[in-house]
Amino acid sequence: MYPRIIIKELRPLNLEGGYLIDGFPSVGLSSVIATESMIQTSQFKLAGIMDSDVFPPISLIKNGKPNYPARLFVNDKIRVAAFLSHIAVENSLQRVIARKMLNWAKKEKISLIVSSVPINSTENSGKIIAVGSTENSRKKIKEAGLNNLEHGTIPGIPGVLLNEGNLNQQDVIVILFSSDGTSPDFRSSAKLCMAMSQLIPGTACDITSLQREAEKVEQVIKTEIDEARHLKDTMYR
Repeated sequence: MYPRIIIKELRPLNLEGGYLIDGFPSVGLSSVIATESMIQTSQFKLAGIMDSDVFPPISLIKNGKPNYPARLFVNDKIRVAAFLSHIAVENSLQRVIARKMLNWAKKEKISLIVSSVPINSTENSGKIIAVGSTENSRKKIKEAGLNNLEHGTIPGIPGVLLNEGNLNQQDVIVILFSSDGTSPDFRSSAKLCMAMSQLIPGTACDITSLQREAEKVEQVIKTEIDEARHLKDTMYR
């Protein structure tokens, strides 16, 4: 039986024809940092949370206020939403979370979902490529000036988003960015954020601020993820 995952909206939303960013962590934290940078630069506001009984019981304190570790941010003006998570997602939950996002995107009439996954290689580190779930999404990749992936394997939530998107004709684009595995990887986060802004009109990235803050942000996020993982490991003992 699949675990129950809920998305609770904190206010009315109008995202028809808009965009959704998957900001769940994969290998490394570049995806989370890039999404957080875009949220801050493009003035997104908290609009909801994602929660489940199988998520670790933890509250993230930001500026003295408690926060759920998986949150939904929205910029109403440009109709862009982003799920940002500071919890590591177990393999058993990735398919369920991806399908929950897809169902929510369908309900909100989202036109395009953008996700990302790192390539653990120093080769072609200056090139960013992407893969789309549909012919229309692959056209969008070309229009954005990015290269289409011809052969490869996409794991985790991004892989499920692609497969399910292909099956249900939901436009999904997964950006593949090079990462050498260093910590923090300023270049990977910055290039990913720029690639997302090429695909999503009206968004922007403050690269100077991103590079200045990335080390501090990554350390905070890493600590939060480690604490959440520890809680998950010990909560039933």
